[in-house]
Amino acid sequence: MKAIWNDVVVAESADTVVVEGNHYFPISALQMAHFEPSDQHTGCPWKGTASYYHIRVGEAVNANAAWYYPEPKPAAAHIKGRVAFWKGVKVVA
Repeated sequence: MKAIWNDVVVAESADTVVVEGNHYFPISALQMAHFEPSDQHTGCPWKGTASYYHIRVGEAVNANAAWYYPEPKPAAAHIKGRVAFWKGVKVVA
């Protein structure tokens, strides 16, 4: 699977986990030069508190376009260390 934004592959892995229709990529699959930490946090009743990354390609920034659960609840333990995408990031095979 590949995560693509602004025609740049920002993550690629054959090892994704699908939860609620979202592919969670291993953090090691991210091209970290395109990721910047965000102060954004949201809560999910069964996964826990999500943290976010902004994605930068050149001068373009997609704010809070990637999320992950640093300390997921037990039911979501299988996505610890994984990152998912939204906000126009294409995830394709």
